[in-house]
Amino acid sequence: MFELHRARPVAAVMAATAAAAATALLGAPTAEAVPQPVVGGTTTTTTAYPFMMQITDSSGNQFCGGTLVAAKKVVTAAHCMAGETASRIRVVGGRTYLNGTDGTVSKVSKIWVDPDYTDATNGDDVAVLTLSTSMPYTPASYVSSSQTGVYAAGTTARILGWGTTSENGSSSNQLRTATVPVVSDTSCRSAYGSDYVASDMVCAGYTSGGVDTCQGDSGGPLLVGGVLAGITSWGEGCAEAGYPGVYTRLATFSDLVTAQVQS
Repeated sequence: MFELHRARPVAAVMAATAAAAATALLGAPTAEAVPQPVVGGTTTTTTAYPFMMQITDSSGNQFCGGTLVAAKKVVTAAHCMAGETASRIRVVGGRTYLNGTDGTVSKVSKIWVDPDYTDATNGDDVAVLTLSTSMPYTPASYVSSSQTGVYAAGTTARILGWGTTSENGSSSNQLRTATVPVVSDTSCRSAYGSDYVASDMVCAGYTSGGVDTCQGDSGGPLLVGGVLAGITSWGEGCAEAGYPGVYTRLATFSDLVTAQVQS
């Protein structure tokens, strides 16, 4: 079993649920890398990525990311939402900096979590939020169930997020991004064993480590060719050699997501 859902608890209101998801070991303790925001990445803006959403508690503390796929629909990770209620969640669009006051803040009217979800390492790590307020930003398109070719080993993917800059430390105030190659199922299974469910997951990262998503990046996008292909899910530490990040294989859940988007 492996460590770490990549959600990050940030306030007492989130502690009962998000803290367990962010910090608890899923099995025997192992050495942890120091978490950094999209490790090895560079700063960017929501102007460049207008579909990139902050997911916060009701006090405005960011703990996960999400991707706008329609004016009132945001795709994120199930483990970000497990145990949450809509009244405790806000979604912020158009805000590059966590300490900013610009952009659009919306309450959430509905949380849909894949009904088969139990834990990120068991797969089914996908959720869709329905917003109370429309977001005036360009949404991302996402893969269809037939677009499995985007997961070919070596394909360049882009990651985004506001993850923590040190273990149990503060987040990156500015949105960050990096590119990582998709990793073959064989290599990912070699790293994670039976915790890697190929039908539900895809790995991305470098053999040598150094570039990765981390705590606080959960629920954010894995983009291939500008199209949403994955959701930041889990991994062993952050940017550790031999342990690529694990993302939800969105093509597997595309029809379920579409049903929610159209509802």
